[in-house]
Amino acid sequence: MAKVMDAEPGMEVYDPCCGSGGLLIKCEIAMEEKMKKLLLPPGEGRGEGGKYTPLKLYGQEYIPDTWAMASMNMIIHDMEGEIEIGDTFKNPKFRNRAGRLRTFDRVVANPMWNQDWFTEADYDNDELDRFPAGAGFPGKSSADWGWVQHMHASLNDKGCAAVVLDTGAASRGSGNAGTNKEKTVRQWFVDNDLIESVLYLPENLFYNTSAPGIVLFLNKAKSKARQGKVLLVNASRIFEKGDPKNFIPDEGIEKIADTLKNWKEGDKLSRIVEHTELKKNDYNISPSRYIHTAEAETYRPIAEIVAELEAIEVEAREADKALKEILTYIMK
Repeated sequence: MAKVMDAEPGMEVYDPCCGSGGLLIKCEIAMEEKMKKLLLPPGEGRGEGGKYTPLKLYGQEYIPDTWAMASMNMIIHDMEGEIEIGDTFKNPKFRNRAGRLRTFDRVVANPMWNQDWFTEADYDNDELDRFPAGAGFPGKSSADWGWVQHMHASLNDKGCAAVVLDTGAASRGSGNAGTNKEKTVRQWFVDNDLIESVLYLPENLFYNTSAPGIVLFLNKAKSKARQGKVLLVNASRIFEKGDPKNFIPDEGIEKIADTLKNWKEGDKLSRIVEHTELKKNDYNISPSRYIHTAEAETYRPIAEIVAELEAIEVEAREADKALKEILTYIMK
């Protein structure tokens, strides 16, 4: 995620459910690695003697112990970070002087999947314009797309976001008769051309579940060449077995990041899909729906198979004849 976000020096990066601050720290490290490749030293500001400024990191976490860990991580890693405590969904702490939602250059997050404790009233009572008409309430059983709406509202005009979600968030409701609240929100994001890419992850990567996940990438300023399309990447087979969890090796991370950043199509890995195709598939945006990673079946000519069967039958008759001769000899 951090490599794909490609944050520039001095950018403001926000995680609304930051946990111990790991994703924020990863974004800073990825930016520093990029600057080192350009042989630029850290300093007060990029352009001042070839130096660059660090990222400005912002996070909110509602569990006190985890909030304390995130705050300590900012100090330990010597990073410029501001970590607030509280429930972001009901009370976002980062606001501007007018009391409206503050916006950022980059938003990254891995919220708890399928939260079911937010009601329709929580969406209807929102005064920060996070849940627009036509999207709004995604249903009580999962707040996944509610989080996506919050992150979208937290982006500035040129902002990008990356959020880790349950794979079901990409397809729930598609193909079913009637309406579905979650699909309606997903459709709103597709129709408004906000989804740039979707990455399907391998299974058994996360410590709290063995299920695979997806990473949804939003871009409020998609280039003209990418408008009306979505890059789908199925990386379900790019992993190595670990104990106790699988992991994506460094070369796999580089391959995935390169594919996403440069919008590369690859056999059994990635496809650029037009919105018209997504609509035909009832707004199913799961990469596994469009990219099959299994080996293709080999089909042989029928004449070849018949000839092989005839040869096998001849061998079987010869073997039966030889066995009969042996048994006859023994019985004498």
